[in-house]
Amino acid sequence: MVDTLEEIKLSGLVYATDSQPGIYRKGKPGKFLYTDREGNKITDEDQLSRIKSLVIPPAWTEVWIANKKNAYLQVTGLDAAGRKQYKYHPKWTSRRSDSKYFRLLEFGKTLPQVRKRIAKDLKRKDFDELKVLAICMQVMLKTLIRVGNDAYKQLYGSYGLTTLTNKHVKINGNTLKLAFKGKKGVQQNVSLNDKTLAKLIKRCKEIPGQDLFQYYTEGNEHRAIDSGKINTYIKEITGGDFTAKDFRTWGGTLEALRQLASCCSDGTERPKKKIIVEVLDCVASKLGNTRAVCKSSYVYPLLLEAFENDQLSKYLKKINLVHSETVKSLENDEKVLMQFLKAVQKAPKIPAKKK
Repeated sequence: MVDTLEEIKLSGLVYATDSQPGIYRKGKPGKFLYTDREGNKITDEDQLSRIKSLVIPPAWTEVWIANKKNAYLQVTGLDAAGRKQYKYHPKWTSRRSDSKYFRLLEFGKTLPQVRKRIAKDLKRKDFDELKVLAICMQVMLKTLIRVGNDAYKQLYGSYGLTTLTNKHVKINGNTLKLAFKGKKGVQQNVSLNDKTLAKLIKRCKEIPGQDLFQYYTEGNEHRAIDSGKINTYIKEITGGDFTAKDFRTWGGTLEALRQLASCCSDGTERPKKKIIVEVLDCVASKLGNTRAVCKSSYVYPLLLEAFENDQLSKYLKKINLVHSETVKSLENDEKVLMQFLKAVQKAPKIPAKKK
């Protein structure tokens, strides 16, 4: 949070949250009015003009609006499906977009609490929404598959985590095998050996209906998990403005770091650009993307730049290549990535190698 507050300040903005007093929207579409916390109607023309410029969807309910126009968080509300939504100040959105290293570093800091929360929700007795969301997240953490959505399924016949059906998964002992058509029609074949997940997903398949990831409501009805529920859960367990894509970006960058370490450990002298191509192909295989998409969207650019400039060797030496599939190895390698990202934050532009 300290780093986030500093970044907000550097953006020329102030911190705000919907737990603080704000402006509240009342009424119905076409007849909205706005009040302060005491219920007094907002009549100031400048405030009303600012509220209008925020273009808050009419369908949102429980709308909170920041009092200050320079608040980094401007609006929160619940959409038609009951999912919490956020609108940020353009300066904050721009800064977060430009400062990818900052976002990735902040995301990495949340992973210990994320894993702790998921482990807790996996132990819930009932197969309720939180338990099944935790199952989905555990699959995402281990496989990095896309979250998917109904629109892509209907339009293109492509699937992702939340749109998988029972026919897409086969369970043999402790091994899960997922086979489905992903984005752009690319066939995805994912294998995962995990005793706990295998047992949990086997129980998911026993819930009536074709959808793989369903949960029971308090009224004992079964409903499917969707991408909106996943991203709302992610915001809750990270405590930040993160989405499923951040998990893939983190996973893609970590995989690139591990593959760079592996390629440099065999003692074979090869051109760096050729090594980068091989590494990106490995990442693409893991994420189910093309090499070009991985390079532009899922592998942190300064990681590859540092490698080309001979400034990554001290990090590559710390990567665990012996037992790469263990939890201990994963934790070690993530710490190495965090060390690199912190170094980048202190000096965002890595100087080019002297010739």
